[in-house]
Amino acid sequence: MIAHPSPHGRTLAGVRTVELLLDDTADRAVREAWRHLAAAGLPSQAGHPHPTNRPHLTLATVETLPAAARERVEDALTALPVPFRLEGLLRFGGRVRVLAWAVRPTPELLRVHRSVWRALESSPGAGPSNPLHAPGRWIPHITLGRSRRPVWEAPDELLLPVPPGGGPRGRFTGARSYDTVTRAVEILTPR
Repeated sequence: MIAHPSPHGRTLAGVRTVELLLDDTADRAVREAWRHLAAAGLPSQAGHPHPTNRPHLTLATVETLPAAARERVEDALTALPVPFRLEGLLRFGGRVRVLAWAVRPTPELLRVHRSVWRALESSPGAGPSNPLHAPGRWIPHITLGRSRRPVWEAPDELLLPVPPGGGPRGRFTGARSYDTVTRAVEILTPR
């Protein structure tokens, strides 16, 4: 078990995320993990029925994403698709406790992350708002569940049985921006 400070912090009015989306096979594997937790009576992202709820990897958050910043981010996404592997569980503490599946930070993924971060930093009015997403501090992960109570005290293998050979492999094939207040999604298309 690895414990980290919460990467989620306080949600601000109008905060937007920049997220990578998983290929269909990896998406199904994460949703199966969500169902496994829910079937065990534990908090799970499966319990969030909103149509925008889907497995994703957050690269950055910004207070606004003006058109010029969105274009720079889309330019930074041209390396997609990039491979990844899910391995091990992470537990983040804080006001809301988070159970997450760790994403192995491949060189390709780290390049995309740095490119998106630079694109946002260089865009007037769209500088990244959460320093925990900064290159060198970012802990790539896919959220499995959230709770205000300490509910994930069981050993990793009971919370998330992983087959021999490790966790699922996949590719990040798309991207989106998500508005945490309006719950609106905007697809980001690599240019």
